[in-house]
Amino acid sequence: MLNLVLFGPPGAGKGTQSERIRDHYGLIHLSTGDIFRANIKGETELGKEAKSYIDKGELVPDSLTIKLLESEVDKHQDANGFIFDGFPRTVHQAEALDKFLARKQTEVTKMVALEVEEEELIKRLLARGKESGRADDQNEGIIRNRIEEYQKKTAPLKDYYRNQDKFESIDGVGEIDEITNRLYHAIEKK
Repeated sequence: MLNLVLFGPPGAGKGTQSERIRDHYGLIHLSTGDIFRANIKGETELGKEAKSYIDKGELVPDSLTIKLLESEVDKHQDANGFIFDGFPRTVHQAEALDKFLARKQTEVTKMVALEVEEEELIKRLLARGKESGRADDQNEGIIRNRIEEYQKKTAPLKDYYRNQDKFESIDGVGEIDEITNRLYHAIEKK
C-alpha cells in the first residue's frame, strides 16, 4: 500500500499535483478540509461535533480529526493507498496517524514536500486570487501570515519524517509536468 503525506505551503501546487499523483498511482485523496465540510454538510455525528468547535472559532481537536480521517479510510477497504493532504499538521497528529495506520497493518510510505520560495508563492496566490475570487488569496498580508504559519508548524514534521527516512523535498518551481516527474521520481525512490 502506498500512503503519501503531501506537504507544501499555500500556493505550492499541492492541489494540482495531488490529482496527478492520485490518478497515476490509483490512490484515494483525503483532504481534511473536504472531510470536515462533507461531514458537516451530511450532519454526521462527527460532523456535528466538529461544527460545534468551528462555530466557536476553535480548532477541531486532534482526537476528532483522527476519528474523521479513520472514518474516511475505513470507507475504502480495497484502496491501493492514500494521499493525506492537510494532515498531519503537528508531530502529535503524525504519531496518531502512525498508530492508526499500524492498526491497519500499513504505514506512511513517504512525506513529500513541495518547496517554493516565498516571493514565488505570493505571486502565485495573488494570481489565483484574481482568478478564483478567494479573499484569502487577494491580501498579501494574509498570504504572508499563512506562509509563516506553515513554516512554523511544518518544520518539526519534516524532521519527524526525516528521522524515519521517509522525507523527500521536491523543487516546486518549473513547468507543471517537470514538477510531476520530480514527484514520481521521489515517490518511487527506494
